[in-house]
Amino acid sequence: MSYEVIARKWRPQTFSDLIGQEHVATTLKNSILQDRIAHAYLFVGTRGIGKTTTARIYAKALNCSNITPVGEPCCECESCVSITNGNNMDVQEIDAASNNSVSDMRKLALEVAISPVSSKYKIYIVDEVHMLTTAAWNALLKTIEEPPAHAKFLFATTEAHKVLATILSRCQRFDLRRIPVNLIAGRLKTIADKENVKITDSAINAISRAADGGMRDAQSLLDQMISFFSSNDSVIDEAQVLSLFGLTANVEMNALVEAILTNDKQIVIKNIFKLALEGKNLEKLFEELLTFLRGIQITLIVDDPASIIESGEETIHLYKQMSKLTDAQKIQYLLETLAPVGYTLRNALNKQVFLENIILKAMRIVHAVKIDDILTRLNQIRESGEIKGLEKIIINQTAQ
Repeated sequence: MSYEVIARKWRPQTFSDLIGQEHVATTLKNSILQDRIAHAYLFVGTRGIGKTTTARIYAKALNCSNITPVGEPCCECESCVSITNGNNMDVQEIDAASNNSVSDMRKLALEVAISPVSSKYKIYIVDEVHMLTTAAWNALLKTIEEPPAHAKFLFATTEAHKVLATILSRCQRFDLRRIPVNLIAGRLKTIADKENVKITDSAINAISRAADGGMRDAQSLLDQMISFFSSNDSVIDEAQVLSLFGLTANVEMNALVEAILTNDKQIVIKNIFKLALEGKNLEKLFEELLTFLRGIQITLIVDDPASIIESGEETIHLYKQMSKLTDAQKIQYLLETLAPVGYTLRNALNKQVFLENIILKAMRIVHAVKIDDILTRLNQIRESGEIKGLEKIIINQTAQ
């Protein structure tokens, strides 16, 4: 039997399995329970967060012969099993990246009129629909607007702005969210336990951070870590994850941010040199630095940072500790200076030199004496009467 990768083996099969997309799952289940099923749906979001998976689960629920009282597919009837296995004749998956011509869509429009073979609905799951040409969309436009009662369209895209407005107006749109780090980590922990993989919590957290909100990416990274480092007795740790993916350890990032906030230029240069020497991905380092600074900013501004920051309690506690070294205005200056230069860093000939100098520039701006601060201090002196005493001393010295 061939090996099945984790991302496919652990793909969600029911709405309750969808991590971080409860808002979408609840709406779709309610549409089935209330028999308010639209003819076209559009699932929007970044890669690996469950767009096509959500469409497949909805297709199973629509054609399930034993739908549960809460709107979940049973995953046991003939229809559910065949959709899961990808051999259901009434549920077709189409890749719009390779089937985007006018002739492809005309053929699809003709097929839609044919009744389903053995299911209630004939369902078309079209992935990457933004790749369809305008002419191809126009060939399908009338069919999407007024399809036969047995036909349903489930579209998925990462770039909704490229989909024609006339198509968007004919679909129910669902925006899937980036999955928080803690939810990804929880899912990876469950998978590791079921697969008997020995891995530390810190390593799982590092993989979750590297996935950038995508569950599929996280599962693929875990699969890669297992292939590289796992054996019968070994334990996958954080250092191995960091070395393989070029990430930065928390302790190293903490030292760098602390040096920036305390205006220690020497430590900043030494840390960047050390990280570059270790082969760290400097673009990724820059992204993590911005994330760290934003975390500090949120803890300074928001009463409940946990409601916004997609990290665990330990990370939020660290942000709060770092926030004691600065204030909201300085963090804002740092982010205003650093955030716009990400694209320039990506194209820099010498990323290390560029990163060193842009951070030093941001530090100079942040820690320089501001005119507003001087004026505020002068007003304080004037109000306290210190300035009058100073004037008397100057007059007396002049008279002598």
